[in-house]
Amino acid sequence: MTMYPVSPNTVLANALSHAEDVLTPRVLAAAPERVVFVVGTQINGAPHIGTSLVQSLTFAAAARIRDKFGVPAEVQFGALDNAPYAVVTDHGTGHRYQRAYVHAFGEQGIVGLVDKLYRPLFAALSERLHVPYTVETYSQQQAGEHFRRTWLRVLPHMDAARWWLAPSSGVAHIRVPCPQPDCGWAEKHAERTRVQHISAEQATVSAVCLHHGTYDVTIDPAGKEYLDLATLYRNLIKELAAAGATDTLYVMVKGGDWVFGCQLVDGAVGALQATGFTCGPLPARLFCPMILSDTGAKLSKSLIREGRAALPEGAAPWMLDTREWPGSLPEYVDRLLHMAEVVLSDPRHFFRSYSAGELSRMMTAPAARSVPAP
Repeated sequence: MTMYPVSPNTVLANALSHAEDVLTPRVLAAAPERVVFVVGTQINGAPHIGTSLVQSLTFAAAARIRDKFGVPAEVQFGALDNAPYAVVTDHGTGHRYQRAYVHAFGEQGIVGLVDKLYRPLFAALSERLHVPYTVETYSQQQAGEHFRRTWLRVLPHMDAARWWLAPSSGVAHIRVPCPQPDCGWAEKHAERTRVQHISAEQATVSAVCLHHGTYDVTIDPAGKEYLDLATLYRNLIKELAAAGATDTLYVMVKGGDWVFGCQLVDGAVGALQATGFTCGPLPARLFCPMILSDTGAKLSKSLIREGRAALPEGAAPWMLDTREWPGSLPEYVDRLLHMAEVVLSDPRHFFRSYSAGELSRMMTAPAARSVPAP
């Protein structure tokens, strides 16, 4: 019988007995009443296997932490409905504009997308592992008073953090979409967007719309105007908003490619603290394995669909669109959870990446057992 995976040792894996042990210091230090595993994805089409892998590992890790420490654990799914739906160039100025999914589909349309593409898998994982879950869209998150107050509190210190959040330009992108009815277009790279901090309760953003010209909006804790932050900026505010929670330990679950980006988020936090900005302990992080192409690059659904990369050897079309899985949802969940058990069975299996072909084999030949490296 074929045995897999055979995983090499690493510094981190060598320090652990179980993959979830990487969270032990944070759980012991926080002594939380509950642990919330936060996992997000862009709502920009059907999920691919990388998304399902991270989500299934999130539920499995939550169940292991619950069982190990006897503390309730749950999953919070962050549905990033601010993902760009359309991007166009204004030929008169050369500036690029984008319209997010939420402004193209509306809030009820986003609910429909989540219910159709994500909730069935989440409900099945939750039922199998007895881990409850909630769904929060980015639109709901940015409208929350605590998130907006955190952004307002960071704003006076942004000169210190902006080069960490945007090392190439120093412009940490903020998009406040045009408030005209049925519009929602915003300048993608924020070249002409200006933010003025007025007080602890208010800031003014001046921007330019593709169709309606210049406009000003006021951002305050009430959450009436939409506050769209670029990826690193959004993660900074999200983690700061969760920092110092008294009864809850938040664990940010991300794909392994985020290891590189988080060094900039951490640099931004350090820069803020050097100016006198204060915050409690930041959330814990858990980085899941990446799925790689034959070249060693992250498996990219968009590059393959654009014809700029080929489907890797051994991979299958359902890996790019999990709706094409040749079987039932319960079977798909069975295979995912078996794979999660294998990956979590040894730290060497978790803290590494997998080729698309190897992952396909793990999903379609689940009877094989895992073995550690010699």
